[in-house]
Amino acid sequence: MINNHHEKYSAFLQNETATIELSAILATICCNSATVIYLYGSLGSGKTTFSRGFLHKLGYQGNVKSPTYTLVEHYELALINVYHFDLYRLSHPEELEFIGVRDYFDHNAIHLIEWPQQGEGFLPQPDISLHLSYKNKGRYAKIISYTIHGGCILKKFKGATRLLYACLS
Repeated sequence: MINNHHEKYSAFLQNETATIELSAILATICCNSATVIYLYGSLGSGKTTFSRGFLHKLGYQGNVKSPTYTLVEHYELALINVYHFDLYRLSHPEELEFIGVRDYFDHNAIHLIEWPQQGEGFLPQPDISLHLSYKNKGRYAKIISYTIHGGCILKKFKGATRLLYACLS
């Protein structure tokens, strides 16, 4: 379902640890439901760091690399399956048809998609997007919801971060 009232959240991420904390909170919220998350940002902005923190919070113990050459990496976890896409090297969005991209989205899984603009027209609408950009010596993060499910995720996320920062104060 489409949400016409986009929820938004933004924050300054001082370092890699802050990016991992953000991803861990989102992973905890998303762990029981199929979710599509678009990850935007220039090279080195923290998209793969986010994905690594997200997967580790869901129980994955191994090394998480960006699937730049394979396009997609599947993680079969105890709570839910996760598909991590990196579409940076995609020349044309139509190439997604050759790898059977629609089959990946027929599952009850979480989809982390780096460089989603490379697959425009062949990917489902995101529930939320994360935009990462350089700011001073850290990163600026902006999360936007696009569906009713995404709006619920973002509302829970805002509540969780308020609680976290209240406890740290």
